[in-house]
Amino acid sequence: MLSTLPVETSPSIRADARIARQYERLSQSRALSQALAAPLSDEDQVVQAMDDASPTKWHLAHTTWFYESFILKPMLPGYREFSADFEYCFNSYYESKGDRHPRAHRGLLTRPSVSQVRDYRAHVDMALERLFTEGLVDDASDLAAMIELGVNHEQQHQELLLTDILSLFALQPLRPAYRNPQPKADAPSSAIDLEFLSFDGGIHAIGYDGAAFSYDNEGPVHEALLYPYRLANRCVTNAEWLEFIGAGGYREPLLWLADGWATVKSKGWRAPLYWEEHDGGWHQMTLEGLLPVDPAAPVTHISFYEANAFATWAGKRLPTEFEWEAATKGYPLAGNDLTTGALRPRAASGKPGRLAQLFGDVWEWTASAYLPYPGYRPAPGAVGEYNGKFMVSQNVLRGGSCATAPGHIRASYRNFFYPYQRWQFTGLRLAEDAA
Repeated sequence: MLSTLPVETSPSIRADARIARQYERLSQSRALSQALAAPLSDEDQVVQAMDDASPTKWHLAHTTWFYESFILKPMLPGYREFSADFEYCFNSYYESKGDRHPRAHRGLLTRPSVSQVRDYRAHVDMALERLFTEGLVDDASDLAAMIELGVNHEQQHQELLLTDILSLFALQPLRPAYRNPQPKADAPSSAIDLEFLSFDGGIHAIGYDGAAFSYDNEGPVHEALLYPYRLANRCVTNAEWLEFIGAGGYREPLLWLADGWATVKSKGWRAPLYWEEHDGGWHQMTLEGLLPVDPAAPVTHISFYEANAFATWAGKRLPTEFEWEAATKGYPLAGNDLTTGALRPRAASGKPGRLAQLFGDVWEWTASAYLPYPGYRPAPGAVGEYNGKFMVSQNVLRGGSCATAPGHIRASYRNFFYPYQRWQFTGLRLAEDAA
């Protein structure tokens, strides 16, 4: 089971309990990234499998650069930059921060070395500790808010680190495993029966309205008009996806959106990503190596195009992101995320008449385009590039996955990917209009 590491808090930080808790969260998040990279060799951490993925070394350095560039350099008096070259190497997409190394070529960055990146992280971590020990962080300050953003930013990259190393290992001829298969003693062996639950229409408040952290794209809170609908109690399983394959789902153009069908033909898709057919049966590359497809587990590594085609084949549809969020009211933020240590989606369990698998297991594709909410305004400056400029040509996913970091899941969270992308732990839940 993966867990955060204990962190020793200095006496000067302990003086304010709220500030001490933030420093503990920061330190645990930084330690968790290192722990996730620990099973990998230095060679593993340099290579990039595809344009959408990034090397582990780059994730470790980029999250460090974020703190250095947005917090330490402008806010810590006397801070000494680790290396001027790292601004170019490890900026991601912040145009206002200047030129950067092309995303598709991050795997060519053999220098700086993995060892130098570890030194870089240690250098920045010591400087972050200074912010707290010198009393520069105030619970109500802009600095505290930026540190909170940095923690959440690193949590996003922890999930990406795992999915990106899976994309690399899946291309290796030896099919290496990130770790050895773990016993599934507490995992259900079969999924609960599929059931469609009814939800009322009407005007619903959508968006985050709490006092804790949220991203700017989760607000402002606004009203959405919903018509009565029904939502599946669980995600679609591998067994159900096998039926779709067996029925010729990847060969029937009438099931697909035009762009989806063009992608199927050009890419030669005939199953989810990482599925391989061996000896008459389907296997799937996982973080525990190549394993037989678990029929009870939710299908994952599918694109929006595939999710939509399956829903059409099943005589259903995908839920809108507003239907999904409205249905979650009253459900606890708990599920199979990174804290369980499963690193794989598990079969759904739960009681009749209740939604299951809302949080964790797989990110659930919705029918909603990724667009700004009414009244949305990006933050000023470079931080405003974090979400707003991507609000075009992508679809929203909800719920979190088996690789989502602890404390990083909430009902209003809006993940977003292009409709052809499928290297993340993405799946689907069916919906339909109420009769």
